Amino acid sequence: MLRRHFLHAAASAAALAPRATAGQFTGRIRKSLKWGMVTGAKGQPLEAAFRRLRECGFDGVEPSLSHVKDEAAWLAASRASGLLIDGTVAARTEALGDGIELTRRLGGDSMLVVARYDQKTSLLRNWERCRDQLREAAPLAERARIRLLVENVWATFLVSPFDLARFIDEVGSPWVQVHFDVGNLMRWGVAEHWAEVLGRRILKLDVKEYDLGRAMREGMQKGFDVPLGEGSINWPAVRAELARIGYTGWAAAEVKGGDWAYLADVARRMDRVLDL
Repeated sequence: MLRRHFLHAAASAAALAPRATAGQFTGRIRKSLKWGMVTGAKGQPLEAAFRRLRECGFDGVEPSLSHVKDEAAWLAASRASGLLIDGTVAARTEALGDGIELTRRLGGDSMLVVARYDQKTSLLRNWERCRDQLREAAPLAERARIRLLVENVWATFLVSPFDLARFIDEVGSPWVQVHFDVGNLMRWGVAEHWAEVLGRRILKLDVKEYDLGRAMREGMQKGFDVPLGEGSINWPAVRAELARIGYTGWAAAEVKGGDWAYLADVARRMDRVLDL
């Protein structure tokens, strides 16, 4: 069991914003965000920024490994503010040992990894390289009790849920699973259909929006430029699939950065699309 993967209802109720009625995932999903979104933290002490994120409605934060220049300062800010460092973000599947250990020391329970695609190398060789690197890292992850979670990204690799499911199954370790990005997959498919296929391999979520109409008119990247809950993702259908697998865990916002008022709005939008 992940140290923070299953939630305690009392702690969650204290952290979540008050609601007249509980939502479908109240007490089952906690809100995090990528540290790179926190533009208001520039020039502020970490502890002050962490406290502001708590005030915005977040329970955790996920830094990239490169963000953590002073490990002691991150730990102190987390302990003083109550904002958890629920996981970290690595760049790729190579040489994961140091990142696993840093994540453990920070108190996280997962590290997001990206299976890169070198298009100068055959697709089969890319598959085998990434798979074997994760197989090699899995015992390190198990000893540290850190899950390695492969995210579906725009690398033109693992572009269907069947690809990603087979890839995870070939790695063959319960310590290597999926960080499910609900918005990224809209380039190739339907969010709830991916969730159906990936099922219990999904251990964490990245939350963003995508608008197919805007992408068709203005370019694929522009599809992300819509507020959460106002695009093409069928959030009730996504929630239905998450409920079917009994999903309990973290959901991290991964959208453009902004000031504190903007981040508070992102947190409120997460409440709506996830029914928290």
